[in-house]
Amino acid sequence: MADLEAVIFDYGQTLVTFSYPREQLLEVVRNFRPTIEEAIGAPAPAAEVILEEVLMPMEEFVTSRSEDEVSWLEAFGESWRRAGLALPGGLLYEIVDAEQQCWDRVVEVDAHAGPVLRALRARGLKLAVCSNAPFPPETMRRQLTSNGIAQLVDAAVFSSEIGRRKPAPEIYRAALAAIDAQPERSLFVGNSVREDYDGPRSLGMRAVICTAHNLEPAGAGVTSIKTLAELVDLL
Repeated sequence: MADLEAVIFDYGQTLVTFSYPREQLLEVVRNFRPTIEEAIGAPAPAAEVILEEVLMPMEEFVTSRSEDEVSWLEAFGESWRRAGLALPGGLLYEIVDAEQQCWDRVVEVDAHAGPVLRALRARGLKLAVCSNAPFPPETMRRQLTSNGIAQLVDAAVFSSEIGRRKPAPEIYRAALAAIDAQPERSLFVGNSVREDYDGPRSLGMRAVICTAHNLEPAGAGVTSIKTLAELVDLL
């Protein structure tokens, strides 16, 4: 890949992994219950009930296969309303922010991510993150800063700010534009064949699947590596 000028990475299950922070989320809900009760003028359900009926159903939007992104705050508000709890917008955002800070604390950066990003940067390559993430983009940028990824890439693009999810072409184009890179001279690295291989290739990009955090191999005919550490040699 002698003519390569840029490498764009998926985020979750590629550069980082997460474990569901159930106890931390329950603590957030418990802390907000008095404020919630004041807002609705009635007793609030137990924290465990709110977690099961309000927060956990939101996971469907994280893994959605739709190419249209939701407004996280609107969807979050609707989830509360379905549970009989209509909360004001300011309080909803405070809860979302506290919830996202739980995820900030449990995110784990892949052991090879830092060394690989530094090695690619040393080669003069432009680097970006391109992720399906419906959460408010400012919370995602905070997370990338806190875990050190932001300091190692030139740009990060999230579906929440584009309004479109991979494999929609708009999000790849936004990532390319953010680092002023041409698709034919760019490589996409991710863990999903649909979003991180077929999607980028449809725009003329090259692509490779990293299976380090996948339960199954990439499949026949798909260029793949077992760990991010193999990427340096592949280039």
